[in-house]
Amino acid sequence: MICPHQLVPGDTIALVSPAKAIEASYIDFARSYFEEQGFAVLVSPNAASEYRYFSGTDQQRADDLQWAIDHPDVKAIVCNRGGYGAIRLFDAVNWANLLREPKWILGFSDITNFHCLGLRLGIETAHTTMPLNFRENTPEALESLMHVLRGTNNEYTWSAHPANKPGMAAGTVIGGNLSILHSLLGTPYCPNFENAILFIEDLEEQLYHIDRMLSAFRLAGVFERISGLIVGGMTNIKDTAKATGWTIEELISEHTRFRNIPIAFHAPVGHIPDNRAFICGRSATFTVTENQSYFFQ
Repeated sequence: MICPHQLVPGDTIALVSPAKAIEASYIDFARSYFEEQGFAVLVSPNAASEYRYFSGTDQQRADDLQWAIDHPDVKAIVCNRGGYGAIRLFDAVNWANLLREPKWILGFSDITNFHCLGLRLGIETAHTTMPLNFRENTPEALESLMHVLRGTNNEYTWSAHPANKPGMAAGTVIGGNLSILHSLLGTPYCPNFENAILFIEDLEEQLYHIDRMLSAFRLAGVFERISGLIVGGMTNIKDTAKATGWTIEELISEHTRFRNIPIAFHAPVGHIPDNRAFICGRSATFTVTENQSYFFQ
């Protein structure tokens, strides 16, 4: 995997909006934050635009992303928010230029699409918080993002959960939003799960939707191939009027019951304030004990 260069003070970060529309105040806040960290900031032409649901038309959003990829001064591309729309840009961008001048792509949620595309290209990307969430993020979440840009390792521990499965794993980190990963199964952009540490998170899904997606993962052999599973925030998950009665922990434990791999719940990643950075495509170690879970990358 190609690792983009680490940033130093004075380097330039581009803020782009490849998916849902976002208010300019969030972009302004992020610009100020990165400038306080010593970086120069450029905002793409359509970052605060609005076309129907999106931040501009498909072409405008693709043009903004291409502008950031091609810009000679830009060292990292920060996506302002997710929502929906990133996948519509796959065929409209010349990604080969990213290989010629590797630079970070950062974001989460719908930006999981770009993380999977990065895996296919052979370039590391970073699953991090985004400007939409900066004001509510924990200091640890923002610090982990800065560690990625500055080339510093991230090391996390979090509390044990009764449904955890103890063990140790090492492997390439892949993952992100469960719904996006599910949507890419069977496509050329589906990650290679072999011996990988998989992390998942999601927002406002129905429990039976989660079960359907996990069933597809199981039937596709995903759980047979991974070396470890990290479950982050499953935020505002809903049940049907006639309740299934399931919990996330029950569903995941059921679908992985024949696998002797470490599994940890309630990891600090996802649609939660403490949304820590995970580098997709980079090796990591992952340990689950009776007392805590540990991740180092």
